[in-house]
Amino acid sequence: MFAEQVIPPSPAIGRGDRGEGSTRVVIASRDCYFPHMTDLGPSVVVNEVYASIQGESSYAGLPCVFVRLTGCNLRCTYCDTEYAFNDGERRAVADLVAQVRGFGIGLVEITGGEPLIQKDCVALAGGLLDAGLTVLIETSGAQPIDALPADVIRIMDIKCPSSGECDKMDWSNLDCLKSQDEVKFVVGNREDYEWAKQVIKQHDLSAKCSILISTVYGQVTPKDVAGWILEDKLPARFQLQMHKYIWDPTERRV
Repeated sequence: MFAEQVIPPSPAIGRGDRGEGSTRVVIASRDCYFPHMTDLGPSVVVNEVYASIQGESSYAGLPCVFVRLTGCNLRCTYCDTEYAFNDGERRAVADLVAQVRGFGIGLVEITGGEPLIQKDCVALAGGLLDAGLTVLIETSGAQPIDALPADVIRIMDIKCPSSGECDKMDWSNLDCLKSQDEVKFVVGNREDYEWAKQVIKQHDLSAKCSILISTVYGQVTPKDVAGWILEDKLPARFQLQMHKYIWDPTERRV
């Protein structure tokens, strides 16, 4: 049996495939977040689709289409996308791929929430690859990543202690990482940084893939974190959430 977590009703649920005010159940597995609608074929529940400047990762600064899927099995203390927990509309994967292609941008990121709690996220990633796009997926590492197509670039956000969710990490995912993938640590204080440093060393992450260190916006100064990285000669790329400096940090769809 998979673990179940009851999520409170959302007024937006009427846009999905249940009636307004019903209760949703998150299945902590690779199954769908919402009941599957077979008449659509492969499908996912989507919170938003938009084009912006990629604000993070080694692809920062590039035009990118973002496909934000609904639902998350984690509740990080600093989460900036709580609006994606429940609100969404079920879309056929084929229609979604066509919409993304229509932007005319060669880079796309599947994000959330946690996109991998929806089974057909894998089909979405495959469809985007088949369309000739470079596909990134941002995942917490709490869900298995081995089912994703080989050419998908996995950006794994390993949760630090201040997130309140670091015990949810599926450490076996590290064995699935390839050189094209990236791991990210979002640090909110010195404790988080020291914890991340230990994980990097213990798992020899610099030999597996690129490492990113960023800050919880507004909780620790970028100058301090940059100083720690320099002091330790940490084999990691320091990054800021670029979009939060270009636009208002509370603005959506950027």
